[in-house]
Amino acid sequence: MIIVKTAEEIELMRQSALVVSKTLGMLAKETKEGVTTNHLDKIAEEFIRDHGALPGFKGLYDCPSTLLCSVNEAVVHGLPTNTPLKDGDIVSIDCGAFMNGFYGDHAYTFEIGNVDEATKKLIQTTKESLYVGIEQLKVGNRVGDVGFAIQKYCEAEGYGVVRELVGHGLGRKMHEDPEMPNYGKRGRGKKFIEGMVVAIEPMINMGTHKVKQLSDGWTIVTQDGKPSVHFEHDIAIVEGKPEILSTFGYVHEALGITSNEEDAFRQNALVL
Repeated sequence: MIIVKTAEEIELMRQSALVVSKTLGMLAKETKEGVTTNHLDKIAEEFIRDHGALPGFKGLYDCPSTLLCSVNEAVVHGLPTNTPLKDGDIVSIDCGAFMNGFYGDHAYTFEIGNVDEATKKLIQTTKESLYVGIEQLKVGNRVGDVGFAIQKYCEAEGYGVVRELVGHGLGRKMHEDPEMPNYGKRGRGKKFIEGMVVAIEPMINMGTHKVKQLSDGWTIVTQDGKPSVHFEHDIAIVEGKPEILSTFGYVHEALGITSNEEDAFRQNALVL
């Protein structure tokens, strides 16, 4: 059952989402060659708690960490380790925060040093597909419309769209209805309604869409060992249209990136 949020609850969710956004912005400055993901996990937990929130992932489903850090062929759910990041790596950092009774949950894929052009293109396409999907999140459309849009965009570039892992509704629980696959058929699935909040999160592979789980019980990797990229935003339906509650603005500011990609999905300009 889709749990509709009031306008007041959506604003509380925006606050939870922005804690995650600020955490990712802080991590953007720290995510570099020679740094371990265990170190990133430690400073992220401190940052979230210092901002009056609780780590959203830690303890959830027995998750041992604040962050999930997926490097190179890891798709999602990578546990932090003491292995230093190296030049040419990519790392998807997925982060959650719980505040005011609601969760925020989103992700960004970072480049470490000199990343090859093919992987850069995968990163760019995956990020673009996130907004292609968000465009379809409006009253009257259905879950399949979002999935179809993302799938078509990414498969046109020859990439694999992960099937086993999906986005989800978001609210007082980290995972609510509906599930939000990154593939599907137009006009199929649950209908979008005013006040719903979801996390849309394309997980796109350089090669095959097929994945497998490592022996740690968490990390999901591509079956062919090729890179995978993951981006995620939290979005509400407000006045029939998608309203992004999270932002990559703090990441962009840290990395010196100029972007207006979120502007079409925000009723009021975000002041960083």
